[in-house]
Amino acid sequence: MIVRQLMCRGLTSHLCAAVRLNWSAPKMARPSSNLTEFCEDFAKAKHVAIITGAGVSAESGVPTFRGQGGYWRKWQAQVMRSKMPNPAHLAIAKCESRLSKQGRSVVIITQNIDELHHRAGSKHVYEIHGSLFKTRCMSCGEVKANHKSPICPALEGKGEPDPSAKDARIPVQHLPRCDGSGCNGLLRPHVVWFGETLDSDILTAVEQELEKCDLCLVVGTSSVVYPAAMFAPQVAGRGVPVAEFNMECTPATMRFKYHFEGPCGVTLPPALERHESEAI
Repeated sequence: MIVRQLMCRGLTSHLCAAVRLNWSAPKMARPSSNLTEFCEDFAKAKHVAIITGAGVSAESGVPTFRGQGGYWRKWQAQVMRSKMPNPAHLAIAKCESRLSKQGRSVVIITQNIDELHHRAGSKHVYEIHGSLFKTRCMSCGEVKANHKSPICPALEGKGEPDPSAKDARIPVQHLPRCDGSGCNGLLRPHVVWFGETLDSDILTAVEQELEKCDLCLVVGTSSVVYPAAMFAPQVAGRGVPVAEFNMECTPATMRFKYHFEGPCGVTLPPALERHESEAI
């Protein structure tokens, strides 16, 4: 449904990452919901989808992407690697592990490129904007894990250019290259920059997860950027409980059954703790 709707809007299935959602309704204040009531819905859920945004990683010290110091300008894997999963990441990973033993599933759909969910122990993760710790060949398209920083000597000290700085003018022969047999194509970070497009295969897989989920959590996201901005409202539209965990209300807050305001590392762990009705 989500991919089909996007195509009907004329955005194509490879969706532009910088499209912002214009809600007609303004943001409104809303008190935090009753946690006991949420926990009852959580205890009954068989397929839980958790959508995470920059607010989760911000609590680990990762700058958000839209701010002046945002990492959309930079390729600083060495800085990102110094960040550690916070209580929200760890609570999600622990919840996924526990529910899997009960025959229940948790899927994480993240807009973040820092791999903190993986480092926390989560297994079922869709990174819709890619990963800073992978490279993609611009010729053969091969995607590989790459934790080198810089990934080639010529990029040493070039990771944080001022927006007004002159071009570094690195000779093309010194740029990172694919080591695939007979390829030698240029490498780039396997991330979606603003103005680029999302992979329709990932969007389709995400759509399938959202269509079968019976509980959805939206954690640390502003709900203003497509496509993630429409994921949770789409789920709520078919009557599935949606819980928002965020520092403030968003344009989508009133569409959701639950809203919990505050740092995700504080509000999320108690919400995902073992319920008394759980067998394990």
